[in-house]
Amino acid sequence: MKSAELFVKCLENEGVEYIFGVPGEENVDIMDALLESPIKFITARHEQGAAFMADVYGRLTGKAGVCLSTLGPGATNLITGVADADMDRVPVVAIAGQGATTRMHKESHQILDLVNMFEPITKYATQIREPEIVTEIVRKAFKVAQTEKPGACFIDFPENIAEAEVVGKRPIEVQKPYTSAPPNFKIEQAASVISQAKCPIILAGNGVIRAGASESLVTFAEVLHIPVATTFMAKGAIPFSHELSLGTVGLKARDWVSFGFEKADVVICVGYDMVEYHPEQWNPECCKSIVHIDVSPAEVDEHYIVEVGVLGDLGEALRAIAWKARPQKGYSLRSLRQAIVREMTEHADDQSFPVKPQKIVWDLRQALAPEDIVISDVGAHKMWVGRMYQAERSNTCIISNGFASMGIAVPGAIAAKLAHPNRKVVAVTGDAGFMMNSQEIETALRVGTPCVILIWNDSEYGLITWHQLRRFGRPSHIGFKNPDFVKYAESFGAKGYRVERTVDLLPTLKQALADDTVAIIDCPVDYSENMKLTRKLEKLTLPV
Repeated sequence: MKSAELFVKCLENEGVEYIFGVPGEENVDIMDALLESPIKFITARHEQGAAFMADVYGRLTGKAGVCLSTLGPGATNLITGVADADMDRVPVVAIAGQGATTRMHKESHQILDLVNMFEPITKYATQIREPEIVTEIVRKAFKVAQTEKPGACFIDFPENIAEAEVVGKRPIEVQKPYTSAPPNFKIEQAASVISQAKCPIILAGNGVIRAGASESLVTFAEVLHIPVATTFMAKGAIPFSHELSLGTVGLKARDWVSFGFEKADVVICVGYDMVEYHPEQWNPECCKSIVHIDVSPAEVDEHYIVEVGVLGDLGEALRAIAWKARPQKGYSLRSLRQAIVREMTEHADDQSFPVKPQKIVWDLRQALAPEDIVISDVGAHKMWVGRMYQAERSNTCIISNGFASMGIAVPGAIAAKLAHPNRKVVAVTGDAGFMMNSQEIETALRVGTPCVILIWNDSEYGLITWHQLRRFGRPSHIGFKNPDFVKYAESFGAKGYRVERTVDLLPTLKQALADDTVAIIDCPVDYSENMKLTRKLEKLTLPV
């Protein structure tokens, strides 16, 4: 058989269901082999969109999302999505066609050294130089991508190798690495530190969700009576409605949850990655005792000096420590929790127009079931979603926060619907982020992935405006003009809605979700609330 056919059989062996990509001249042998495969190829309209689809698919399933491009500009278009996946600890395998090895030693049309280009943004990047090594490279790429901490891997597949014959090779058996239990003496040390704490707090990161340890986290918090804050990427690891939930950390500004960290003497970090929220924000004086519970050793940082590191299976670690540690006598941050909950409902009945960000988030929450999925793009709206969207379950609010790349929401919604076809999916995006990958509306319609795209429309780069106003008191070069989003949606064959009164937002959301197609909602947003929030946070005082 051709090595391209063997390559596809290796992908099947890894359990690949979808490949997101754009066909090209140098990947024609793979494309032809896919015609005889149960793997579904999702033809995207841009390679960046394909990479984001693989990214979100990997986040939601824990299995490596796969994206494919041709050489040169096709491969470079993958880079942003691949880098996003790698920094956000998402399993992804990116594949690019390449020119023949017979012309790679010289200046040649569209030839780039892709392996060296992808190496800094992946865990493993390589080129297939001989047909006989296809099976080993594919197995290694998936193993490395999916092993904690997960990330992206890249395979460069030259066209002459893809079409070459290979004999006597078969896919390598899939073996999954086992995460060992943490050692008892580390459990004892952690339990001792937690037992002696006067006001401990838990900081849960995305590793909790990746490990499927949310139930263990909640039980740990309940048994020891310790409140929990999550990063943006760990929203839902503890339900917001739980009395021990303090919501999320993520803003650089001093927010309500900051009081919990200021008061805490011990911070228990579970599945926490620094790219999610730097410890300088919650340990500025380097004075907290830190218990690090994860599968990997802590990163070196002067604001993250670990007193006890507990490495191993997160669920087992949490259960073992909870069994040995002495519970807190009461919930010392109850008043803080109450203040956070009050703020969530503050704008529930607000009818001012354009719509306040707080009201958009509130109505979105009311329109969706607990298991439905929100994919947030990057922009000012991400700060409001991250801060105020009340996630009740893991992986129901997807936020790119390590690499924080604009343009992820629309292609991400397609992947989310493929991963969970029975759930409603909403892409929450700014007008700028929407236009970066809006071409994938056609993909969603063609593939049959109904979703709602909620555009927060302010005709400028709102997050940058916010930063400029905070720092200089005036904006600079942030404005632009948008198309008519309703007509734009309809030109693709999608539904289009425009919110013209705040009272119409919730019923419009409900109607769009019921349409069972791709629906775009143009919602004008009042981003004067951004600076109001900044001034409000500057004056916050600890609730009594």
